Amino acid sequence: MMDRAHASNDTARAASETLRLELARGDAMLAGVGPILGHLLSAPDYSLFSDEIVARVRGMLAHLARQVLRMQAEATGQTGRDAFVERHGAALSEHFQASPALLAHCHALALEWQLTERLEAENGLDPVLSPLLQKMIADDESATSSSAMAALAAQARFTQSQRRMELPLNELPGDLLHKTLRAWRRYCGETSSEAVDRAESKMRHAYDESAGRLALFARLVAGPGARSALLLDKAGAGLFFSALSVHSGQPREFAVLSSHARQTVRLALGLRASGIEPRRIDELLLRLHPGAAPFAGLEDIDEDAARGMLLDAVQVLERGA
Repeated sequence: MMDRAHASNDTARAASETLRLELARGDAMLAGVGPILGHLLSAPDYSLFSDEIVARVRGMLAHLARQVLRMQAEATGQTGRDAFVERHGAALSEHFQASPALLAHCHALALEWQLTERLEAENGLDPVLSPLLQKMIADDESATSSSAMAALAAQARFTQSQRRMELPLNELPGDLLHKTLRAWRRYCGETSSEAVDRAESKMRHAYDESAGRLALFARLVAGPGARSALLLDKAGAGLFFSALSVHSGQPREFAVLSSHARQTVRLALGLRASGIEPRRIDELLLRLHPGAAPFAGLEDIDEDAARGMLLDAVQVLERGA
């Protein structure tokens, strides 16, 4: 029995080390996403990079810049507000590109929308009302039902915004709103004034993070009974990625990136950390990436070990950012 126990431990260690190495290879690619995306966005000849994701990220940054500038124009009493926004929009949008966190967030939203459209095209999954969200709306618990109704409205707004390649300021997470406004203040430089202060105060006062789509999704998937949100074809991309983030302990941006074909190890570990059985993990990987091979050794990795590997990898990536 001692020999069998040692053999089992050796197998688990070998499987853990193999997955850790594969995760590191995938993370080496992720480390270059921000700089490469920033380069593509700043390229003067955009026709060379006619990629939908880049265009969508560019559009979201430009929309954020326009919203901030319009508030600034109103606060400073500008007569030609549209002209003011037009004059500064491109420069402020480019200034926002210097924020790795904002770039990563916009990139993740663009990837989420790409998968949302794919699920609609391949499975007929409604991009606004998924079967799981519909079930939550009908829940007997009034708190769940009301949150689900609010999430439905937020998802409808997200759908409209993504089709227009836009991102409302109020949909940013709180830390990113703060970073965006600080970046705007730096852009203003010596031209900062009491009017600029008033504009910032007005934007912060109008902001309610708890009413945002991501906050609503996070509340809906937080309970142990909400792990059904990890069924992609039932939950839809938005709820799925929020559930994967909450239950695996990863930032949501990393959860979204794990859906990429070269990040299958991260996705497999995220699902394992969330308590999903290896057999179901293989099924989801094949659903997303039909050519993907099943992962050997997942059955030897428990939830805590998978979560620990992901946490270590995230810390390494964030230190290098």
